[in-house]
Amino acid sequence: MSFLSLVGVELKKIKRSKIMLILLTATIILWLPSIFNADMNFGMQAEGISPENNFLIQGFLGMAWFMFPASMVVGTVLLSQTERSNNGIFKMLALPINTAKLCMAKFVVLLTLAASQILMTVGIYFISAAIVTQIQSYDFILSPLFVLKEAGLIYLFSIPMIAFFWVLSICIRTPIFSIGAGLAFIVPSVLMINTKIWFAYPMCYPFYVITSEYGKLATNLSTAQIDLIPWLPIAVVVVIICLAVSCFRFGQAERR
Repeated sequence: MSFLSLVGVELKKIKRSKIMLILLTATIILWLPSIFNADMNFGMQAEGISPENNFLIQGFLGMAWFMFPASMVVGTVLLSQTERSNNGIFKMLALPINTAKLCMAKFVVLLTLAASQILMTVGIYFISAAIVTQIQSYDFILSPLFVLKEAGLIYLFSIPMIAFFWVLSICIRTPIFSIGAGLAFIVPSVLMINTKIWFAYPMCYPFYVITSEYGKLATNLSTAQIDLIPWLPIAVVVVIICLAVSCFRFGQAERR
């Protein structure tokens, strides 16, 4: 079976799961406080950021720090569990399929889920901005290209984090412990972005990039900017190591 065929099969599997509903629900919940507290965006003049930019960035900060990582933790566990429910993993291992290829196909599906939630976030943002525009009689709607650029940065910077959560879900087979461990790794990210070794902690990458963008939009606020060196080489190494361990460990317990 080709790799693309495996990806197609895995995509069909998640249609029967509740992963997409969970991601959509989390995205809607994310923007509700922004709508209810829209008037607070007018009080950010000291930071030198416009209300519409603050509305977007504050929403994206909440997403990048906790909501998106937490959704990926749950998504990885649910995705890995699709093979373990009803002993499906034994059926897959009985077929002439390379387990590493199957593992990578699932990771591609996980990246697809991440992209889907990012796009959901963009869509809900525009709906929220339109609602707030009517309530506050002020235009909160930003250029789609600008919004997509900011969302794209979150997605690209989150790939090492997603790879780490993926290997975590494979190595820790009990769902509740896997989710608990993943969530525990998210919390320190708000502290790690303030250290000089932030690039050594993949879970803070999405939050760090949006914090950096916040500093660009707020003229009176200085935030650390991203240096590609040493971040990029370390991010690549993290992804390679996580995927290598994932491919090695995937289905290992069942093969015994």
